[in-house]
Amino acid sequence: MTVAQERAWQTLWPRYGRELDANTIDLDLWFGRHARRVVEIGFGNGESLLALAAMHPDQDFLGIEVHRPGIGHLLLKCAELGLTNVRVLCHDAMECLGTHLPAYAFAEVLLYFPDPWPKKRHHKRRIVQPAFVALAARVLEPGGVLRLATDWSPYAEHMRDVLEASEDFVNAAPDGAPWVSRPESRPQTRFERRGQRLGHEVRDLAYRRR
Repeated sequence: MTVAQERAWQTLWPRYGRELDANTIDLDLWFGRHARRVVEIGFGNGESLLALAAMHPDQDFLGIEVHRPGIGHLLLKCAELGLTNVRVLCHDAMECLGTHLPAYAFAEVLLYFPDPWPKKRHHKRRIVQPAFVALAARVLEPGGVLRLATDWSPYAEHMRDVLEASEDFVNAAPDGAPWVSRPESRPQTRFERRGQRLGHEVRDLAYRRR
């Protein structure tokens, strides 16, 4: 971590983050209000999360990430922009979705550009598996949307296969298409532009909670 990111952990984490205990998080208490809520899993350096929170001050955004430098960067930017609608957890996403977050609490779950683990022997490490899909369904309100994006075509097909097998979700793509266009709500990040320069085709998926 940079010196600034380390300082952010010391001074800003108490404002935006929290340590977990055995209790389910009271989101209304933590955010200080009741609002439409979005959770992003694995937000990296927080580029998308920051843009969304700045564009939608009437909504609340929760980020889950384990990469401490990325969290430090997000904390610095939240303070710089004066954002009050962002909260952060530094913890395993599966445990957060299954234990610490209340059911039916979010309008959207975002998973943008997760590690594709391209080697076949590593495919089991991919986060998009039936267990993850079930936990995403647990925290989504009825009609809520699970949004995913990847620049690795085989992983996009894997995501689609796993979600199509779930009884909790229906594909929100129009006219039976397998993919959706990049939603306006998803800012294009430096990571995505880099993938496109390398010739990677970006796929967006959206699945609605039954």
